[in-house]
Amino acid sequence: MSDGKIVMILSGFPRRSETFALNEILALEQRGALAAIFATKAGEPVATQPAGKALLGRVKVLTESDCARQAEEMTKLLKGTAIGGVHGYFAHAPAEVAELVATQLGTRFGFSIHARDARKVAPEVLYARARKAACVVACNHDVAGELRNSGANVHLVPHGVDLERFVPQPLPDTEVLQLLVVGRLVEKKGFHVLIATAARLHAPFQLNIVGEGPEEKRLTELIRRHRLESKVRLCGPKTHEDLPEAYNRAHVLVAPSIMDQTGDRDGLPNVVLEAMACGRAVIASDVGAIGSAVIHDETGLLTRPGDAESLAAAIDLLARQRSLLTQLGMQARERVQREYDVHRCTERFHNLLRSVYVS
Repeated sequence: MSDGKIVMILSGFPRRSETFALNEILALEQRGALAAIFATKAGEPVATQPAGKALLGRVKVLTESDCARQAEEMTKLLKGTAIGGVHGYFAHAPAEVAELVATQLGTRFGFSIHARDARKVAPEVLYARARKAACVVACNHDVAGELRNSGANVHLVPHGVDLERFVPQPLPDTEVLQLLVVGRLVEKKGFHVLIATAARLHAPFQLNIVGEGPEEKRLTELIRRHRLESKVRLCGPKTHEDLPEAYNRAHVLVAPSIMDQTGDRDGLPNVVLEAMACGRAVIASDVGAIGSAVIHDETGLLTRPGDAESLAAAIDLLARQRSLLTQLGMQARERVQREYDVHRCTERFHNLLRSVYVS
């Protein structure tokens, strides 16, 4: 074992959609576990994640290049630094750079694996890298399954939710069912399915879609085609600081995820856990690892991915049975308290990495 600290390699930093990364890196930094933090590319403006300001001065963005040259740059910068290990926070470029740097420095490496990053690497390359790694940290059962037969040292450590920021508030006092979706406007989120679903709903509703991305034009056209301009609103992006208020203005969070044309799919979106922490019922597709948190008829309702009729039936059910909204929301909060408290989850993440890389 080594007395050195951990070098962490991120992808783009900061990013609005990667609050989970911010939570885990901050936990390591606050515990004095990090020797250095690098990013393989620049991220978004810091305003998208106010909490990320604490790390801005620590993150060194590598020169844009291939992984080999970025590894050389890192190796030069780390010369003379006591290092216990190098950890890539994603399975694609950050993990590849981590492996190269660790080889050059004669130390160990490992990586975290989340969802889309697992599918950016050829399976045979991912398996080989995972077998060589000192540890692989999977955040949900679905992505852990990507490495089931690899022979790698895989540990399941879920992302957590700040239960002091995301707290239950009374449901909106209106007969109009307030529906919310939050996420990047990309195909795998299934927002186009939800808009088709909205055209079938019998109960009065208002749907707010929070996010930005390449599907915006398509979604705008679908809203117009179904004549839903008065009922469905594209709200644009919000920072993580704004989300508790958004959840508490809703009756239900909808996560209509699908597998997209490339085979990509969600794992367990943090927005699902955040809404549950706010005591909101969740209606979600049974895809990826969503079903590990959204238990049908207990903490929410699960529907068939891509099935507008199934999704419409679930929404109409909650519109008719308002008492069920409260029951599911209470049970959702209790499940997050048991399984996904951010302090316990980040402590597990820190303890695992420390046991692997640092004496």
